[in-house]
Amino acid sequence: MPGRLLGFDLGKTTTPTNTKSKVKQDASKRISIAAGVLAPSSNMDQFIRPSLNRSKHSSETKAQKSSSFSGKHVRLDLVTESPPALLLDDPQRSSGALYSVKLCMDVKDKPVTLRSFTLKLEAVTTHRRPVSDKCPSCSKQVAVVKEWKFVSGSTSFRPGSHEFPASHLIPGHLPASVRGQIGSIEYQFVARAETEKGEHFDLTKALEVQRAVRPGPDKMSIRVFPPTNLNLNVTLPSVIHPMGDFNVYAKMTGLTTKNEETQTRWRLRKLDWRIEEHEIGVSPACSKHAQKVGGEGKGVLHENTRVIGDKEVKGGWKCDFEAGEVEGEFVCAIDRSRKPNVDVDSPNGLKISHVLILEMIIAEEWAPNKKPKNATPTGVARVLRTQFNLTVTDRAGMGIAWDDETPPMYEDVPASPPAYLHMEDYDADSLNDDVDHLHLGS
Repeated sequence: MPGRLLGFDLGKTTTPTNTKSKVKQDASKRISIAAGVLAPSSNMDQFIRPSLNRSKHSSETKAQKSSSFSGKHVRLDLVTESPPALLLDDPQRSSGALYSVKLCMDVKDKPVTLRSFTLKLEAVTTHRRPVSDKCPSCSKQVAVVKEWKFVSGSTSFRPGSHEFPASHLIPGHLPASVRGQIGSIEYQFVARAETEKGEHFDLTKALEVQRAVRPGPDKMSIRVFPPTNLNLNVTLPSVIHPMGDFNVYAKMTGLTTKNEETQTRWRLRKLDWRIEEHEIGVSPACSKHAQKVGGEGKGVLHENTRVIGDKEVKGGWKCDFEAGEVEGEFVCAIDRSRKPNVDVDSPNGLKISHVLILEMIIAEEWAPNKKPKNATPTGVARVLRTQFNLTVTDRAGMGIAWDDETPPMYEDVPASPPAYLHMEDYDADSLNDDVDHLHLGS
């Protein structure tokens, strides 16, 4: 039998005379492997053994993970008992949002004694371009919005389910949850239970905080393009949403300039619109890296601009050269697949705003006044560019804040206190402090 196969040395073939030596060698290998020492092996064992060792190690790791998971006798869960956290209106006028949760603790098998049991609502700010890339203090800051302490001192809990309610009025000035290209703001509930033996059980659950600005009347804007006589009137909705489209009405005047025998006019050839998202963020430095930015309390300013919606419009408007105007209405929308953000203006320096940019290409024409339809292009063209601020916000739903809600009405309970059938007026002097004879009649 050949001693090599596909370049691998198989070694010499064994004979019946050396069977005992082979058995002894295999036994020594098993003993050395069981002791955790890698024994000398043949060339084939060098290719086979590593894979076997890895598979064995992975199975042991899985067993350890499953055993550690099954060994936990305390399980935490957080149940939401209120509507989503929606902040109405801008931060200066918002009254906040009421949010209620119920923290559930399931104790299995045996009682447990807790030394501390807390629940925190945290605001986590993450900087994607920190001052120091490998410094966790520069890339993330955590602020505690609210903290609940359910246990003060050693407290024992029997096996079963235990519930701890918690509610908080989220301040209206807090920024909404946002995940930008420069930074992100997220909220989370963090529960932690610690036993007297030093064991701890943690639970983290994200909280999405939204902001909705209630819609108002449409906004009308006027743009002038010197040195021409062109004026652009645009009507936009007061607020737009990341999902859904909106209509934009545009009217341009001053297209035609008439002389005695001829006239020159501008013809709209193409209109492009796009929605841009501008993000500005400040990356603060921790105390260790403050010297990189010139001292504590300072940071590095970053800016980022991206397009979250665009389209080209080549028709759909009406031209009236006699009146010298062109008007039309087109539909704009934000591309949801580009993961847009709502408007945010945070005190920590993160600001996100949106603008609608219109670019119009107009070409100049010449025509006689007697035959205005016989127009001749002059070869002159212009590109008109303008922009309008947009307010991108989440939908407000019914648009009723928690402090404006009407108390519930019941069938058997009237809207006002019950009225009395008979009422008599008494003079205090005539009573002479004798009120024993007074009673309620039927």
